[in-house]
Amino acid sequence: MSKIPADLKYTKSHEWVKLGADGVATIGITDHAQAALGDLVFVEPPKKGRSLKAGESFAVVESVKAASDVYSPIAGEVAEGNEALNDSPEMINKDAYGAWLMKLKVANAKDVDGLMDAKAYEKFLADEAH
Repeated sequence: MSKIPADLKYTKSHEWVKLGADGVATIGITDHAQAALGDLVFVEPPKKGRSLKAGESFAVVESVKAASDVYSPIAGEVAEGNEALNDSPEMINKDAYGAWLMKLKVANAKDVDGLMDAKAYEKFLADEAH
């Protein structure tokens, strides 16, 4: 079973969110997602200043198996894309919860409350496996 940190929120499309006290959310893909994709060979993080709606694709991660869009769990404006991933996409394979994809100035912090907590995400993964 994948690691599922208790202090994060999760989506059904396997993104994780950590909302900071400053209203900026750090967002990446889960350990489950990186394991399913396999060895990542290319990541295209979003550009600073881009406005995103909840559910909108903001990044592409490409592995030796497939390319996959990554979706913004919440609406907001990109504060920063993790440019280090351009040269080292494998950072996500090594530490999916340390190698974030973007930091987002959240439009409405309450939107984060609607995401799954660790227990709900763990149940979602178990149900998905059956």
